[in-house]
Amino acid sequence: MTTAGFAWAELLGGDPRPWIASSDEPAARWVLATQVLGEPADDVRRQVLADAATQRLVDRLPDWEAGDPLAGHNSVAFAPNLLNLLADMGVRGGDDEQVERLLDRMLAHQEDNGRFPSYAARRLTDAPVWGALLCDAHAVAEVLVRFGRERDPRVRAALRRMEDDLTGTAQGRAWPCIPHPVHGFRGPGRASDFCPQVTLQALRTFAGLPAGDQPAGLLGVASVSLAAWRRRGTEKPYMFGHGRGFKTIKWPPTWYSVYALLDTLGRYPALWRAEDARPENRRALAELLACLVTYNRGPGGAVVPRSVYRGLADFSWGQKKRPSAFATARVLAVLVRFDDLAEDAAAVDVRRLPSSKGGSGTALPPP
Repeated sequence: MTTAGFAWAELLGGDPRPWIASSDEPAARWVLATQVLGEPADDVRRQVLADAATQRLVDRLPDWEAGDPLAGHNSVAFAPNLLNLLADMGVRGGDDEQVERLLDRMLAHQEDNGRFPSYAARRLTDAPVWGALLCDAHAVAEVLVRFGRERDPRVRAALRRMEDDLTGTAQGRAWPCIPHPVHGFRGPGRASDFCPQVTLQALRTFAGLPAGDQPAGLLGVASVSLAAWRRRGTEKPYMFGHGRGFKTIKWPPTWYSVYALLDTLGRYPALWRAEDARPENRRALAELLACLVTYNRGPGGAVVPRSVYRGLADFSWGQKKRPSAFATARVLAVLVRFDDLAEDAAAVDVRRLPSSKGGSGTALPPP
């Protein structure tokens, strides 16, 4: 592998690709080959499926039936989050019987309006019930599409519902938080705000469909998501801030963050490449890319996780002591979509970026 022409070497402080290619993590090597280098990697994917680490994650999959209540939408134990992680590692529809059973059970629970629910309690003291917030419905629809169920009539109904839920908000046309159909709960924040989390989930879901199956106006929705960063000094939609917690990836990524925002918006390149693309969008993306690297890079451009979910220390991305080949490959997979913004990002001094509303504005210094 030649290191010449690697657009992100300056900002990363090195080229970690050869290190990833020689790692003992097949999932990291698969991400590197398929999403960073654009090469086929069928042999490596077979190694992913045979890897004990993959099976340990599959064994964590819940039942998705009554008696197995939701731990939290950002929890790594939330079934869609685990399925997304497995898909990010190279697992596909039809690869594993446990995955297929879980997808079947998700399809078996659908509200009359088309939304997919989860089984959850409003508070720890309440009895759990089936019901769909959009962070249930969108999360389930996303993994069903990722695992090849997009032609199922129930998924098509969910996608139509998702399109119908797209509406005007205080920030522009996007997805809001809609109250729970049983107990009326909705997340904190103004009812008129867009919800950054469910909007990114929907944008990723539709990006996984053929262009002819996508609703009109998604580029405008992507621009609304990006504008939340630009307005961070005066607005905090739905209590989603843009401070240090937003900029530092919590592994594995399950919630709204700089990683999730760029991973999603990178699927809509017209946002910064189209002839009529707005300069402020290009600038905002360069700032976000600079933050992604500065707050998460380690020596030689490798990622040493700085924030992790508990109970996953046997995975390279579940500990905070050593570089993780998989985490590094995932970050590179986001960056390469923005190769044409690498110079812009390298010119950003993150320590001089204005603070988020309510934040200190103190940046993490480069290593």
